Amino acid sequence: MPKFYARRRLSILATLTGLIASVALFNSPSASAALPTPVSAATARTYLSSLTVATEVRTGYDRDLFPTWITISGTCNTREYVLKRDGSNVVVNSACTATSGSWYSPYDGATWTAASDLDIDHLVPLAEAWDSGARNWTTAQRQAFANDVTRPQLLAVTDNVNQSKSDQDPAEWMPSLTSYRCTYVRAWVQVKYYYGLSVDSAEKSALTSYLSGC
Repeated sequence: MPKFYARRRLSILATLTGLIASVALFNSPSASAALPTPVSAATARTYLSSLTVATEVRTGYDRDLFPTWITISGTCNTREYVLKRDGSNVVVNSACTATSGSWYSPYDGATWTAASDLDIDHLVPLAEAWDSGARNWTTAQRQAFANDVTRPQLLAVTDNVNQSKSDQDPAEWMPSLTSYRCTYVRAWVQVKYYYGLSVDSAEKSALTSYLSGC
C-alpha cells in the first residue's frame, strides 16, 4: 500500500552547452527546469535495502487501469504541466498547449523545440508498477501514481527514446547519457520506496551496482 508519433527529424548532436548541462543535470534551468530532486545516493541505498524482493506478476495489466493526464492546474493536464515545468521559455495557449519553447532530454542529451517530439515518461513505468504491487491498489491510487508531479516520477524526454525504454527496469534499460544514470537510479528507488513497490532480484542487483558508483 503506498505511503503517500511525431514525425522524426534527424537529431542534432548535442552542443557543448548541452553537454555541460547534462553534467550539471537539473542544476541548470536550461537543462530541465524543476524535476523534483531525487534523494541522495546514500538515502537511495538505504531505501533499496528495505525494498521487498519479489517475482514480478504481469497478470491482468491494462494501461487503462492507470488514468493519466488529469487536470493538474488551471487548464493544464499532467502532460502540459510537465512540459511547462521541464522546458525553457515555454509559451502556451489558452488551452495550456505548448506552442513554443525548448526542451532538453536528460536521457539522451538531445534538445527539441517542438513539444510533439517529447513524451512524458513515467520513470517507473506503469506496467512495472503493476508487476511490483500496483495490481493491488485502488484505481484512485493508480491515478495518483500515474500523475505524480511531486516525486521524481514524470519528465519530458525524446519520444522515441521513451518508446524504446517501454516498460523495462534498470536491469534491462538505462539512459544512454551516462552522466544521468546516477540521478535516474536514485529517482527509481525513491519512487519504488514511496509507493511500497517491490523489486525483482535482477533489478535490485542492477540498482545496487549503479548506486555503488554514485
